[in-house]
Amino acid sequence: MPPARLLARHPVAVTTRANPRSEDTAEAEAVAARWSVPFLERPARGPISLLLSEAETLLVVERSAVSLRDAQGSARWSPGLAALRLHALDEGGQGEALVRVGGLSLGEQVLDCTLGLAQDARVAARLVGPQGKLLGLEVSLPLAMLAAEGLRRERQEERSAALEVRHAECHAFLDGLPPRSFDVVLFDPMFSRERKAQPSFSLLRRLASAARLDTATLAAARRVARRVVLVKAPRYGAELKALGLTAEWASRSAPVVWARVCPAAEGP
Repeated sequence: MPPARLLARHPVAVTTRANPRSEDTAEAEAVAARWSVPFLERPARGPISLLLSEAETLLVVERSAVSLRDAQGSARWSPGLAALRLHALDEGGQGEALVRVGGLSLGEQVLDCTLGLAQDARVAARLVGPQGKLLGLEVSLPLAMLAAEGLRRERQEERSAALEVRHAECHAFLDGLPPRSFDVVLFDPMFSRERKAQPSFSLLRRLASAARLDTATLAAARRVARRVVLVKAPRYGAELKALGLTAEWASRSAPVVWARVCPAAEGP
């Protein structure tokens, strides 16, 4: 007799913190319903890792925060390096690349095609202000859920645009937009070299898409952009060269660089 076939695990599921209150369970169930993924009840006894036999990744809904967990580790939603960049903006620093290279200004509409942990998006939202628009796309469902639910639990900053998160593949999404739909289009594709600036980055690498930005997607972004397309890359990587792009000036200590790409010319 052939061996019993193992049941496939859910790609992602939602659960609660340990010893949840009834309202904690209700909130976690609501999160699961929003994203059309299963809700898994936290074991009364035993570690949370028991649930990883049913789901590859868990979004853990806590009282005031959310976190992701897989078999190799976990990461809680956090402002991360964006908080430092926002503080620098408050101090009037012009070293911020989205100012120096991108020239983002109040009222602009920005599409972040590779949202990840929303580091660039949070800074862009401050720069465009509450009159602006910030839409972030994330192809990884667990990361999209972490960003959206993490942002939902934060107090909306009065000086920033609301950050909308969409689970979507960026090329297909760009193809569905009319020309010149956003002032600025951002790309921060997964780097080929691992960065260790944030503890959560190892989880990001495991869950994020490893697809490289290609010329077809860049062309789609140029069609959608009204003013500029911005592409981030590691300082000594080959990503920009492969796309035929040249990095803008950056300080010698900067681990990343940005390239500016003009939008596509308007048709007749």
